[in-house]
Amino acid sequence: MTGNPTLNQNTFTDVSAARGSEAMTIGGTVQKTGILLGLVILAASYTWNLYYANSGASMSGWAMGGAFGGFAIAMVTIFKKTWSPVTAPLYAICEGLFVGAISAIFQSRYGVSVIQAVLLTFGVLAALLGAYQTGIIRASAPFKRGVIAATGGIAIAYFISIILGFFHIQVPFIAGSGPLGIGFSIFCVVIAAMNLVIDFDFIEQGAKAGAPKYMEWYASFSLLVTLVWLYLEILRLLSKLNRRD
Repeated sequence: MTGNPTLNQNTFTDVSAARGSEAMTIGGTVQKTGILLGLVILAASYTWNLYYANSGASMSGWAMGGAFGGFAIAMVTIFKKTWSPVTAPLYAICEGLFVGAISAIFQSRYGVSVIQAVLLTFGVLAALLGAYQTGIIRASAPFKRGVIAATGGIAIAYFISIILGFFHIQVPFIAGSGPLGIGFSIFCVVIAAMNLVIDFDFIEQGAKAGAPKYMEWYASFSLLVTLVWLYLEILRLLSKLNRRD
């Protein structure tokens, strides 16, 4: 299992390359990931510029549209992996629209440095990739179990927070900017980052298993899911630091 819902122990064992066809490679996955990140940046630039071009116009529609559109496409991609060469880029565009809108809102309301959040996200990605490749961090069975459990706990906490929000009740350690709230956000950033390590491991296993070429798109999509989560958690943490109680 993996903490990333798009990857599990059967993700690559359930598929195999047809005889004589190209197989998934690490290099191909890196190239596809670069393409998806480029689409995210382009789409994010659009909603970001739209926000400031219209003097801080409401971006809730773009944010919600990108979030729900991305979720719907993600579900299709998970159940129809063969469609990932098409759905993965569409997901990246939707997430880009969402990320651009939410980033503009966070910078405007809380003074968050979006450039800092982006650099921290890619810095964490590079550091963990280096640590994984050199063997400093291994996705061992105990490591995976711990990350999965923590990821599940975070998901439950956010779900409860959303339900309570309908009754105008805030969960202090999620919404608050005090020590408990900041501590919770740091914990979420760490767990999101650890999910990247598990993603690296599953992608490596997929390449070794000779998964079909289209799985490069699916693996890149899966990595993007974790990266967007990591970025949002970093954005939330920086916003709390800027409005400490």
